[in-house]
Amino acid sequence: MLMPRLPTTFDADQRYPVDLHMHSTASDGALTPTELVTLCAERGLTHMSLTDHDTMDGIEEAGRAAEQAGLCLIPGCELSTRWQGVNIHVVALMPGGLQGPMVEGLIQQREARIQRAAVIAERLEKVGLSNALEKARLHAGSDRPLGRPDFARALVAEGVVSDWASAFKRYLGSGKKGDVKAHWPEISEAVSWIVDSGGVAVIAHPLRHGLTRRKRGLLMDTFQAAGGQSVELVSGQQNPDSTRDLARQLVERDLYASMGSDFHFPGSHAAPGSMSLVPRTAAPPIWQHPRLLHLRDASPGLLAVG
Repeated sequence: MLMPRLPTTFDADQRYPVDLHMHSTASDGALTPTELVTLCAERGLTHMSLTDHDTMDGIEEAGRAAEQAGLCLIPGCELSTRWQGVNIHVVALMPGGLQGPMVEGLIQQREARIQRAAVIAERLEKVGLSNALEKARLHAGSDRPLGRPDFARALVAEGVVSDWASAFKRYLGSGKKGDVKAHWPEISEAVSWIVDSGGVAVIAHPLRHGLTRRKRGLLMDTFQAAGGQSVELVSGQQNPDSTRDLARQLVERDLYASMGSDFHFPGSHAAPGSMSLVPRTAAPPIWQHPRLLHLRDASPGLLAVG
């Protein structure tokens, strides 16, 4: 059984049954990998990637579920990196699975997350969240490394803030006390892990960092010089004019265009496959990348290209 063939170019203002940026309980998502795949199938997706934060632990389970549900799954993860003092996320699409330098890279990222969580906990205890590490662990529900969303849930549960948005606005968002970057690798190092392991590196949600157009271009230049070849043209809901301008920056650099919802949990602003329309652009779809061409004609299940 073959999946519906994906187009070779983007037409104007179209939706595609593709979502290459989502999270499960393997990191800070609310659904198990199996539940996520089931939801993707229910929403009409044909191609997806599970991109948990700094781990690929959920891929095997998601692959089994994808085969049963009739979806094509490309292995992936989302790496936390640094660039000029800004926390930049890079999606790693890994058609050959976890191999090469990415193996050691994810071990390094896990240790960085453990150390970072301890620093975040110490800082949040000073603003009123007692036993912060223990309470965040309770909300994580497993022994995986903690992330900022786990601390956000703890802040809400303890009444320090009224809701999730307030937790990030006051304590966990960019530049706040709980925004700890020092443990992450430079973006060029993380990109080299991905590319040298047979993967494709993608800048995640580039419009969310508050960068000027010029700085966003400099980020892309650094990323491309390290071997990165794709950017999320659409990530969730975006302003159409901003999306078209971003598309021009991709075309100027011959970068591939990716798309993803950044889905974490039901009831949020994002849902699998829920994102702004892709504008007409000369930027090629990411599945046209030589390492991902199999995605266009893949069978259901785990995409594994040796």
